[in-house]
Amino acid sequence: MRSFVGYWLPPLSWMALIWSVSSDIGSPEHSAGFFAWVASVLVPWATPSQVALVHLVARKLGHVAEYAILATLWFRVLYADRRLPSTPSALAALAISVVWAIVDEVHQSFVPSRTASALDVILDSTGAALALLVLFTSMSERGFRPRNRILGGGGEERAEGA
Repeated sequence: MRSFVGYWLPPLSWMALIWSVSSDIGSPEHSAGFFAWVASVLVPWATPSQVALVHLVARKLGHVAEYAILATLWFRVLYADRRLPSTPSALAALAISVVWAIVDEVHQSFVPSRTASALDVILDSTGAALALLVLFTSMSERGFRPRNRILGGGGEERAEGA
């Protein structure tokens, strides 16, 4: 049970959050009012078209961030809890994230106030891939070797002397 709560519950909960935000409550119409209010406080000189553009960019960056988090959470489950080698863990985390991005966009196509977008799937996938790339880079800089014989790790967790 600890394994489920500590490892599996976070990515499953994050997926549920993504699903719920993909409903009507996460539509641009619902977030635009709050975003416009924040913009009017922070940058009162911004024109409505500038606020709308920044709102669009913020929403698209949100896609990148939410799927970066999702891929990282799935990597953690597969690598730390399931003890899979790092490369298969990363590829599986990426695959789960991309499939969920597609499912999410299909779900949005059935929500009247939302639309499905291939660009959003690309942004989601990019966020997941970038997070895993950063994770791999940070692991190698800290002296972690992959638990993957193909990559020459041989199963060690840390390089000797690290």
